[in-house]
Amino acid sequence: MYILGISAYYHDSAACLIFNNEIIAAAQEERFTRKKHDKSFPINAVRFCLNQAQINVSELSAIVYYEKPFLKFERLLESYYHFSPYGLASFVKSIPIWLREKLFIKDEIYSQLRKIESFDKKKIKIYFSEHHLSHAASAFYPSGFSSAAILTIDGMGEWASASIAKAENGKIKILKELHYPNSLGLLYSAFTYFLGFVVNSGEYKLMGLAPYGIKNAEETENFKNLIRQKLVEIKLDGSIKLNMKYFGFATSLKMIKIKKWQKLFGLKIRKPKDDILQIHCNLALAIQEITEEIVLNMVKYAQEITGEKKLCLAGGVALNCVANSKILNSKIFEKIYIQPATGDAGGALGAAFSYLYLYENFEYMPTGEDLMKAAFLGPEFSNFDILKVLRKYEANYVFYENKQEIFKYIAKKIDQGKIIGWFRGKMEFGPRALGNRSIIADARSAEMQKKLNLKIKFREGFRPFAPAVLLEDAKKYFDIDIASPYMLFTSQVKKSMRKKLPDNYEELELFPKLYVERSNIPAVTHCDFSARLQTVDKNTNPDFYSLIEKFKEITNTSLIINTSFNVRGEPIVCSPEDAFRCFMRTDMDILVLENYVLLKEKQNIKKYSFKEKFKPD
Repeated sequence: MYILGISAYYHDSAACLIFNNEIIAAAQEERFTRKKHDKSFPINAVRFCLNQAQINVSELSAIVYYEKPFLKFERLLESYYHFSPYGLASFVKSIPIWLREKLFIKDEIYSQLRKIESFDKKKIKIYFSEHHLSHAASAFYPSGFSSAAILTIDGMGEWASASIAKAENGKIKILKELHYPNSLGLLYSAFTYFLGFVVNSGEYKLMGLAPYGIKNAEETENFKNLIRQKLVEIKLDGSIKLNMKYFGFATSLKMIKIKKWQKLFGLKIRKPKDDILQIHCNLALAIQEITEEIVLNMVKYAQEITGEKKLCLAGGVALNCVANSKILNSKIFEKIYIQPATGDAGGALGAAFSYLYLYENFEYMPTGEDLMKAAFLGPEFSNFDILKVLRKYEANYVFYENKQEIFKYIAKKIDQGKIIGWFRGKMEFGPRALGNRSIIADARSAEMQKKLNLKIKFREGFRPFAPAVLLEDAKKYFDIDIASPYMLFTSQVKKSMRKKLPDNYEELELFPKLYVERSNIPAVTHCDFSARLQTVDKNTNPDFYSLIEKFKEITNTSLIINTSFNVRGEPIVCSPEDAFRCFMRTDMDILVLENYVLLKEKQNIKKYSFKEKFKPD
């Protein structure tokens, strides 16, 4: 049976199509509309999924939405009632939207699908999964595990903000839930907001900023104590209770009560264009360490009440790869599987699987293998598709019949310090570029992190980059003994790779610390010697593997920088045209589009009106 899963109307709308237990296609709507975190109905993603399977709407056995709107609406009304008379402005703004599009999702789905094609409404079955059940299913069923504990943590679903479940015999049973407004995801987002980043988008920036904080410094410890004493009560089972006197998300259009936070921390709220000071780094470190403490408490409790040896993780908080690594290193569980599209986009996949296994009672057959197809589930484009785009823009290019010649040529160019736009194969599902929609460069270059951040990505200079390393060589560079195909774990750079640091290194502020050369692979070594690495397996991505292998033959180095093919404020590129436009707007040197190679120096830049759109802040 074909089952279509849909997530929409909060952030990161997506669609996923499964045929029985096989994932056929999955994509986020933002990649097609070019609106980052697009929350609109994923009509383009749905159309792609149907085209990929070469079926029409009428051939779907079921359409499954990733949460239950009426339960969520109930929570909304009860929250406004509980906090009344506060929250009137928020109530007046949100209720019309709910009545117009969010509450009557079934009619909205029918209406949107009619834009694709006509069908008999009576033959289309629409079902609803619960939000955290969708997260749980998205992690367990692709994991290949026979049984597992499942931990889901995010901002909020209908009522739940976190859940612990047990999966066995193909079924998932929710055992415990943490309910709104008590939410670890919202707590972390509140600090994201206070430190000047965008909620539901900038949390990974907060995570990247935290290592610049000074561990055990009096200020950092004071911040941690204030968080525990005034903002959140932390219990040993991982449950928390927020002090709502300091938070505004339940009653207003703002995450926090700004004046109270400013008084509490002795610090003004940071605006996005304000300088980042050491005090901001220390506060970021404080909430990151508090978050890790809470997550580890949840993990311990999940193991205690399930008795399982394997853990599945999902929900937006599972993108916190530093916390994930603390779980891994704790050895509480023997194996950990994290859904690569772990946020709301992955909820579309979980919704489809929950219907298959929990409603249709399809037999679950654990394979012991990851069923996500390395997250390469999006659109791909032929050389003919690419040629049409290149002719449209009158681009200059070289076509290679033999792709191995491309890999050899690009490996040499990386060694020469060139920055490459790399576009091959199927687009990734989830927030990470994993070698098919990537910008790649030499991790050995001390200047490359600064250059990529400021001249290619147009983003904050402190942001770290990820290494893509051959799976079998990962232990040469990092203290890791598992595969990390989805960039969801961090690892320490081996001491043999490190360089001697200045005696005052720990006391240095952000930017002086940032530009200290810490290792032989400085462009991917964070200030605490960590790296959010991707291990590359020749069986799941043979082309990307072959490229790094060629680079190794030339340089005796088995890794390169891999960052997403986009610029600040835009989604990862989807189509050849997206890639070409991004290439021409930035200081990238070379663009690879399947078998076509373009050199920037050969392009007539003056004829492209989109050259000047992006500039560093």
